Amino acid sequence: MKKMLLLLAAACFTLTASADEGMWLLPYLQKMNIKNMKERGCKLSAEEIYSVNHSSLKDAVVIFGGGCTGEIVSPEGLLFTNHHCGYGSIQQLSSVEHDYLKYGFWAMSQQEELPAPGLKVRFIRKIADVTPEVLGNVPSIASQEEYERITGENIRALEKRLAEENPGMEILVRDFFGGNQFFAFVMEVYTDVRLVGAPPSSIGKFGGDTDNWMWPRHTGDFSIFRVYAGKDNRPADYSPENVPYKAEKFLKISLDGVEENDFAMIMGFPGSTERFATSYEIDNLLKVENPQRIFIRGERQEILWKDMIADDAIRIQYASKYAGSSNYWKNSIGMSRGIEKLGVKARKEAQEASFQAWAEKNTLPEEGYIEALSKIRRAVEELSPVNATRQYLSEAFLSGVELLLPARSFLDMRSMEPLKEIKHPDAAKEKLSAWYEDYSPSTDRKVAKRMLTIARENMKELPSFYTEVVDKEFGGDIDACVDYLYDHSIFTSKEKVMALLDDYAPEKIAGDPAMVLAGSVMELYLKLSKGLDEPARLYDEGHRKYIAGLMLQNPKKAWASDANFTIRLTYGRVLPYSPADGIEYSYYTTLKGVMEKEDPENPQEFYVPEKLKELYAAKDFGRYANAKGELPTCFLADCDITGGNSGSPVLNDRGALIGLAFDGNWEAMSGDIAFEPELQRTIAVDIRYVLFVVDKFAGAGWLLDELQFE
Repeated sequence: MKKMLLLLAAACFTLTASADEGMWLLPYLQKMNIKNMKERGCKLSAEEIYSVNHSSLKDAVVIFGGGCTGEIVSPEGLLFTNHHCGYGSIQQLSSVEHDYLKYGFWAMSQQEELPAPGLKVRFIRKIADVTPEVLGNVPSIASQEEYERITGENIRALEKRLAEENPGMEILVRDFFGGNQFFAFVMEVYTDVRLVGAPPSSIGKFGGDTDNWMWPRHTGDFSIFRVYAGKDNRPADYSPENVPYKAEKFLKISLDGVEENDFAMIMGFPGSTERFATSYEIDNLLKVENPQRIFIRGERQEILWKDMIADDAIRIQYASKYAGSSNYWKNSIGMSRGIEKLGVKARKEAQEASFQAWAEKNTLPEEGYIEALSKIRRAVEELSPVNATRQYLSEAFLSGVELLLPARSFLDMRSMEPLKEIKHPDAAKEKLSAWYEDYSPSTDRKVAKRMLTIARENMKELPSFYTEVVDKEFGGDIDACVDYLYDHSIFTSKEKVMALLDDYAPEKIAGDPAMVLAGSVMELYLKLSKGLDEPARLYDEGHRKYIAGLMLQNPKKAWASDANFTIRLTYGRVLPYSPADGIEYSYYTTLKGVMEKEDPENPQEFYVPEKLKELYAAKDFGRYANAKGELPTCFLADCDITGGNSGSPVLNDRGALIGLAFDGNWEAMSGDIAFEPELQRTIAVDIRYVLFVVDKFAGAGWLLDELQFE
């Protein structure tokens, strides 16, 4: 019976895809997708897109940083990605004197390119289906505990073997379809990455939070970096002696533009989807997870924003943190709206009813399909209240109150007492020193007062800090307690923390109020976490069996696994859409819309640089204009993407770069749960706008000499 797992996994890749939905695995393009792709207009072979033995388009697409996609666009390692993907590095390199966020940055030679500390680029060198190695000795009727034990042992052995076979490479083994399939990825990691160019935020972040997830869009969301290597073209730590990475494969550029119904495909690293989520999970998302996240982040962001617009130094410090928090905050708002408006829960319930009827009629109890949905339901019921409290602890305290981060780094998580010794003080100094560069104690103090207040008002179980400190020592006065904390904790001062590391002794921080708060929060968080193993295992088993059963119930359907930040391909067409009765959106926007959106009363989001106005007034668009003489800025395609695809190349039927994916549309924010083919659109910045800004606006035309145009 254990062979059934392998047969089930293989069945996922023997069908022909026929819908736009799908983030497809590259090794199975030939079996699953290429016929359909060619019918839609693709002129490439599957081998040209992904090849085991030769260079292919796959080799030009990389993981950029910790959660984005980038693409190599020249033989000299030049890399394009989104502005919001490079935002953290741009912010890190900025100062009040050199405000690259506000004014942009353009190197005029390779010598002027700026090293981006901590930034990494990962190339996927090998991909292998390792399902037989991981599941081959797992009985099909194994309990979840037995399944996890056997697959865990198999994965560790597999990772060890692959590491020995691929020295110097990073090995990643990931599960797909809820643990019914496994792939291994061998990656080469380059750590010398340098900033080459970035437009000012008035272009790269034009529209700000107001336009985020919205169409029509006019954002020049791009930035440019370069990958450097040692003289042997292999990864090397930063050194002035390093040279630009010599790319065997890079993307060519097309200036032909896009027309409605043109074929388009996107390759990248989609982060996370939950297309197999049940109605029980959707209920929890709508009633607990999203409302809490929206409220907590909204309260914190309001405080940050006020301080950011009042002080340039704080704006630079918090720009990246604010943008990241705000993005997911608005995503949660849109997701809840979309799920409710588009009737996603009802569709899930219908699918579940059909599945249950099939399972009861066609499967045996010991196979696990009949009980799959009931296990998920019971697990969600048990996990929901506990996770609600954990979410508050995470959002309001561990992420919300920044002061807890340095305090926690000195905390022994077993005893909740200060560490007896710091094993690597120099490394700790380096890490914390960098952290304090982007920390404002005065801003964090304001946030802490609000976070502690809303936690008391909304949490059913509070950290002991409230009774033992807030109530006992301050009579319940949260503001007074927080003021005392920030006035007396050494962790508000970078200098004091550095001095502590120079001569560490646990008694020096034993009574520090930030340590007391951190210990109290972590104690509750860990206490709650201890009870999660059993319901989490129950959920994992039900989820795994439910997905396996769905595929057995519908063997002719082309199934695509949920996103898990592994390389995928999606394809579709350049298309407009109609979000509501009487409204028709075009499939592209132009620079004219930038001028129309200028808002002197909202300069943080809708400021237009004078140079851009001059170029528009003179219609000085050069070779980047379309046939109508317009300068395109962004366009739409009905490709299936999600977070992590930011920066992904949008390619035409010949595999040439026509744009960079950077967003989805508001009306289909439920797409991570259920794909909406009529509404769901990828928003991309047109490559012609990117090159126009580089060439005409920035005067960095030397970069274009590296590019190859088809």
